[in-house]
Amino acid sequence: MIKNSILLGAVLVAAQSFVMAQDAAKPADAPAPAAAAGDEDPMKSVPMDKVSYYIGHNFGKQMNGQPFTLNMAELMEGIKHGATGEKAKYAENEAQEVMMKFQTALQAADAKRAEKDASAGKDFMAANGKKQGVTTTASGLQYEVMKAGDGPKPAATDTVKVHYHGTLVNGKVFDSSVERGEPIEFALNQVIKGWTEGVQLMPKGSKYKFTIPAELAYGPSGQGSIPPNSVLIFEVELLDFKAN
Repeated sequence: MIKNSILLGAVLVAAQSFVMAQDAAKPADAPAPAAAAGDEDPMKSVPMDKVSYYIGHNFGKQMNGQPFTLNMAELMEGIKHGATGEKAKYAENEAQEVMMKFQTALQAADAKRAEKDASAGKDFMAANGKKQGVTTTASGLQYEVMKAGDGPKPAATDTVKVHYHGTLVNGKVFDSSVERGEPIEFALNQVIKGWTEGVQLMPKGSKYKFTIPAELAYGPSGQGSIPPNSVLIFEVELLDFKAN
């Protein structure tokens, strides 16, 4: 789901990308006078073609997977007109009408997708719970022991040190200390409910796989790249913990 503020921010980023690209490509009318000491343009050494591409690429990533497809030619024309002060192609009242219609349709599409994802999540949890080696707790959290440890178990108020790898049910990685190559420490009572409950089950030195239903994760609001009503899958290794 994409929120209107995110959409607006992405479009503004794209506009900034276009403006910077235009400025970088603009030829000089005459040789500039030599800059006095300390007056050098700090942007002169920046490869603006690459900066513009990276900004545009990030904008594209935000649009990927959304329930609409932008007309890129119209998008870039609108950015150009806005950036150069040229008169808008469409009348303001027409633009307002179209954007209100878009927002209404987007909210409906988001709600429909969230409902579909919630149903799919429940089906996934039901099927996963039947697999050999999977234990389902009273809250609905599911876990598998990948490596058994024999150390003590942390309390909810402890700070834990873990390595983890988080994916959606389609295998898409949304966060991974393993990929970053560095474990992380945090207070166990300051994370999602599925983590707080699950890591308390782990003896120090063990590695578990948790399948966390949406209601124990980010629920219908989602979080960043995690869509609403997402089931989350984590492989977690408990390296150490300490009392706060």
